[in-house]
Amino acid sequence: MSRSSALFPVGVDSQAGTGHVVACLDRSEHAAGVVSHAFAIAQALEAPITLLQVLEAQPAKEIRPDPIEWDLRRHEARRTLGKLAAPPVPAKTIAEVQLAEGATAEEICRFSCGQPDCLLVLGTRGENGARQKGIGGTAHNVLDRAPGSILLVPIAASPAPAPTYRRILVPLDGSSWAESVLPLAVRLAKAAQAELVLAHIVPKPELTETRPLEPRDLELQRNVVERNEETARGYLDRVRTYVAAMGLRVRTISARGDDVRTSLAGLIRSESADLVVLSARGHGGRHHADVPYGSVAAYLMGHSATPMLIVRPSGMPQEPAPLKTIQDTRLPAVGPA
Repeated sequence: MSRSSALFPVGVDSQAGTGHVVACLDRSEHAAGVVSHAFAIAQALEAPITLLQVLEAQPAKEIRPDPIEWDLRRHEARRTLGKLAAPPVPAKTIAEVQLAEGATAEEICRFSCGQPDCLLVLGTRGENGARQKGIGGTAHNVLDRAPGSILLVPIAASPAPAPTYRRILVPLDGSSWAESVLPLAVRLAKAAQAELVLAHIVPKPELTETRPLEPRDLELQRNVVERNEETARGYLDRVRTYVAAMGLRVRTISARGDDVRTSLAGLIRSESADLVVLSARGHGGRHHADVPYGSVAAYLMGHSATPMLIVRPSGMPQEPAPLKTIQDTRLPAVGPA
């Protein structure tokens, strides 16, 4: 790992992307879980909350849609959203309700572009793919195109009327990209009185192999790992000291792993984290500016059962890109929405 230039890098605003929480809902049973996490985040950040549902038009038919049936759909959607708009616990704000019509992902992205400080909250899958694993098509397209930060709530996340974030895990790789999520993570931990766990995985360095590694190769590999472990411990201790001075409970973890992605996924499970806060990119952001997410964030989106707040630092492009093919992005493969 390389050392980042500064804690909470210059230009990173802890308020950025948190001025308005928008819960993106459908008619699935999972919608209530998305709403509960949206309320939890909104209350922690003292931000207003909107419940957004998109009424997607039926496939084109020879006859025009029945206007009465369409009006009934709007009425039913507003009635359902109205029930969800009351917070699960006493709160200062009742959610605003918004209905949109059109293609779901496009309308969500259009709405978020009109709210520059918007933080989207959405489930990994919708009503058509709730029993499948990974990321659904709608979530995939929103993740690819939406300009702001996103709280992704997996179907497998334990449902609770009022989620409690007792342990918040923050993966750090030493880059300013990864470190830029710390102000937001600190705000959430303070509001929830949560323990903050700062985690770093030290990967095994790759050596070009044309034949079995010789003893000197293995020694070189071991020396690099030990050097990186020492650097990581020093960096994590520095961050821990800085954050602990704010009155928070902070713990650091530095572990070895053959693969950073799978090691982090295992660490999230073993630590029983209630929330993961991570940057959309880490060190790889320097080399892959054409993709919205790094390989670690993309992997965890599809393999973690813990709600994940994916933060786009202020230096990232704010305009949504046109829809791409799955092969053009680093997001996990998708199934039905």
